[in-house]
Amino acid sequence: MSIEIDKIVEGRKLFLIAGPCAIESEDICLIVAEKLRTLSEQYRIPVIFKSSYAKANRLSGESFSGHGMDFGLKVLQKVRDQFDLPVLTDVHETNEIHLVAEVVDILQIPAFLCRQTELVRQAAATGKWINIKKGQFLSPDDMDKIAGKARSGKVMLTERGSSFGYHNLVVDFRSLIIMRRFGFPVIFDTTHSLQLPGGGGSFSSGQPEFIIPFARAAAAIGVSGLFIEVHPEPEKALSDAAAMLPLDSLEELLKEVLDITAATE
Repeated sequence: MSIEIDKIVEGRKLFLIAGPCAIESEDICLIVAEKLRTLSEQYRIPVIFKSSYAKANRLSGESFSGHGMDFGLKVLQKVRDQFDLPVLTDVHETNEIHLVAEVVDILQIPAFLCRQTELVRQAAATGKWINIKKGQFLSPDDMDKIAGKARSGKVMLTERGSSFGYHNLVVDFRSLIIMRRFGFPVIFDTTHSLQLPGGGGSFSSGQPEFIIPFARAAAAIGVSGLFIEVHPEPEKALSDAAAMLPLDSLEELLKEVLDITAATE
């Protein structure tokens, strides 16, 4: 099997990064991956499966943080092999990088860790694509310096909202245009941009009713890809339950954004 990740990321077509927030179970990941494979073929949109084997950034010690790297990587490998989908997952410490890079196609640097110089450098040194999420505390102009740490050039930059007071995020859509000027593919993380961090007490809340409108806006501006967390039953999800898109709503989102991209070509 050969997954041509360079063609997906560097191509002219909009691509989708999607999957459940965390690897809760093999079954959930396979259900989501099967749907993504079907939609990819039906709408001829490149799809990258994403999910996290660990959620290192949790407000409460009671929050679900994953079943560990070994279990998570086995699930990601199964998704990759069974559905011929490239996969993306987060790395949090430098000692995770090489093990994870043996399985996944894209290493993701979480927003709260985007300034960690060695994490970025060592992830890029694997030769894999890396997706750096813009910290909620950074301006889009700052991301040029952070991307420069990678040196490999195989960098994607992701907008995921900016802190706005307490328990709230806002999206400055200018950031998509500003970061695109640096010459890297720019991704819009629709679901995390609509989180209300800590707004649910011990857990984050969210505003999922705005996911599709925000995706439409990003498509109209012209992004390389959309990042959307989906789940068969978000209300039962163990992580980010209040901010994920129901899996059965993803087709509606794709129809709307692809109509927009077709109209702007």
